[in-house]
Amino acid sequence: MPASLPDHCQPLPAKEKFCFACHPGVACFTECCRQLDLALTPYDVLRLKRQLDLDSGTFLEQYVIVAWEEGMIFPTCFLTMVDDGRASCVFVTEQGCSVYQDRPAACRAYPAGRGASRQADGTVEEQFVLLREPHCLGFSETQEQTAPEYFADQELTEYSEFDDQLLLLLQHPQIQAGFRPNQAQMDQFIMALYNLDFFRQEMSDGRIKMNRPLSALELRALAGDEEELLLLSLRWLLQEYFGE
Repeated sequence: MPASLPDHCQPLPAKEKFCFACHPGVACFTECCRQLDLALTPYDVLRLKRQLDLDSGTFLEQYVIVAWEEGMIFPTCFLTMVDDGRASCVFVTEQGCSVYQDRPAACRAYPAGRGASRQADGTVEEQFVLLREPHCLGFSETQEQTAPEYFADQELTEYSEFDDQLLLLLQHPQIQAGFRPNQAQMDQFIMALYNLDFFRQEMSDGRIKMNRPLSALELRALAGDEEELLLLSLRWLLQEYFGE
């Protein structure tokens, strides 16, 4: 967790309770869906493209901006916003989120945030923060919970599990030792983790491959299990970058 937190952001101990609820009856409903830069995780994209019945390449073309700036290790995928003067989310409506059942993890977690770090023994240590933005009136609600309770209620468990697997790459010892991907490797990063349908086709056609026989689960991934396919794409990147 960074030592210096953004404005309105404060550490949130896991056992500390906070009052918050969001629903159409709250006067600021959907305000948090505007004026934001929404970074998408690979699992976010998997859920959204499936919700919209799009192949991953089409979803990326229509809804994603890929950004990389000096100092970043890997590119970041951002959800496109509507040019309405308020930078509104492309999926927000007067009634709320049109993809609510598969909304991104950052939307589910708001106003809390979770940071995770992989320890030397392989365990994951998590820390939470609370974002108290002036426009948010949800803190006036009486529903009380801890951050883990709130995350469970928002069905974030599976999102966190995939994010924690991604730490194997993002917090790899060779990255901490100074490894930086070249342009081809950054392209591999986007292709493997965000363009899953293309990754499956490339592997099925033998243009890319693992340097070992595929397990039964990995074969099932190529046959259509997208969650397992995402894990396979991560293993392939670890192989290509670090020889694992």
